Amino acid sequence: MSLTFYTNPMSRGRIVRWMLEEVGVPYETVVLDYATTMKAEPYLSINPMGKVPAIVHDGHIVTEGAAICTYLAEAFPAAGLAPTPEERADYYRWMFFAAGPAEQAVTNRAMGFAPTVDQQRMAGYGNLDLVVDALEKAVSAHCYFAGERFTAVDVYAGSQVAWGVQFGSLPKRAAFEAYLARVVARPAYKRAGEIDDALIAAATAMG
Repeated sequence: MSLTFYTNPMSRGRIVRWMLEEVGVPYETVVLDYATTMKAEPYLSINPMGKVPAIVHDGHIVTEGAAICTYLAEAFPAAGLAPTPEERADYYRWMFFAAGPAEQAVTNRAMGFAPTVDQQRMAGYGNLDLVVDALEKAVSAHCYFAGERFTAVDVYAGSQVAWGVQFGSLPKRAAFEAYLARVVARPAYKRAGEIDDALIAAATAMG
């Protein structure tokens, strides 16, 4: 089995690092630079978008954070991160909600764009307030996004909530704080963060 992870520690690759640590299988890390190696061969043959993260598992390429988390959960079922039949509906609902409406709404707001009432009919997310309320209801309904058990959707959607609360793109609502207290306490979350923070520190020390 070969598994290679392409990332930058200051990117959405942190989500996939967490997922890989949850899965617990050996993997090789290739750290890419935004200005050089991420935008050149050989990486462009893996992801023509020149974006991270990406993985190559036994010759198969997977890009996009939500797709990678979903793929790894299914490729390594022993980790117990894929949904049960009872969890499947909420699992896929919130995985793709986080990758679609939530990602779009937060990114647009960060770039200074807020859709008008007419534009909200075209935007899949409507407006950011609707997204925030939907996320709050999701984490209030159960202990985790798909139910009472931690799954891969908590890695991806949970990362969105964690980053949003940390950097102010999501409000610090009590439901978010309670949910995050459960997920950020996980050993794999802490381990992944330590690995990427060490890579950032090493890069900074080199100038």
